[in-house]
Amino acid sequence: MSNYIAYYFKVEPPQPGTDILIASLGEAGFESFVENEEGFEAYINEELEKNINLNEFTFEDFKFTFEKDKIEQSNWNAEWEKNFEPVLVEDLLLIRAPFHAEVKNVKHEVVIMPKMSFGTGHHDTTWLMCKQLFDLDLKNKSVLDMGTGTGILAIVAKKLGASPILGIDIDEWSAENAKENCIANGGADIEIKLGDKELLDNYKDFAVILANINKNVLKIQIPLYSKLLKADGVLLMSGFFTTDVDELEKFANQNQLKLVERYNKNDWAVMKLRKS
Repeated sequence: MSNYIAYYFKVEPPQPGTDILIASLGEAGFESFVENEEGFEAYINEELEKNINLNEFTFEDFKFTFEKDKIEQSNWNAEWEKNFEPVLVEDLLLIRAPFHAEVKNVKHEVVIMPKMSFGTGHHDTTWLMCKQLFDLDLKNKSVLDMGTGTGILAIVAKKLGASPILGIDIDEWSAENAKENCIANGGADIEIKLGDKELLDNYKDFAVILANINKNVLKIQIPLYSKLLKADGVLLMSGFFTTDVDELEKFANQNQLKLVERYNKNDWAVMKLRKS
């Protein structure tokens, strides 16, 4: 299990600088971002952080400064309680922590204790992915959740009738946290595995694959997703900006995947693709 490094960025001017810098950091390995009036906070695995040199990040249209701090595993819950607010996906879904109040007149609820995991629904891409799950027919459909994080997408898929469901994550803490969250939300039968794409050698014919990662990883793994999908299966992916859609669509088309729909939220995008 790894510790994480928190970076506290001040960006001048805040826009479009914040969006541009977040996109660049996401491609460099930062995993989660919390925006504020002056800029944002960014979190990265301590091992990956060793390879980061922010002096290489230069931009003509804005300037940024930063401070950083190491977050020990024991302090992570307190850090999330400070930053984490409930996330409401229209009247379809409420994502909240146990210390938040319930909200009436919402069709589904997921209660998450994030620990050292990302994907709590704060990020626009998680919101987009959750929203699109409600437009899919998941009843008795097999689902793969790549980079499951807290397990949110797997849990929502379960609530919408999907079965069986497999979630995988390369981070030990995330995988353990996902298991706990699945059990707490009525998804004890969701299979969570620790590891990377090598775990999938004996799997095939998924009806739906969910991948909320980042552009560079998606470009590498799109051929694998196509191989794992059954004919007419659906790939729902996010973790990238609207400006990345054309590039990703090109890779998808080269791997029997055709863009069906795309949606945007605050410059982030989600793509729904179908295997031909």
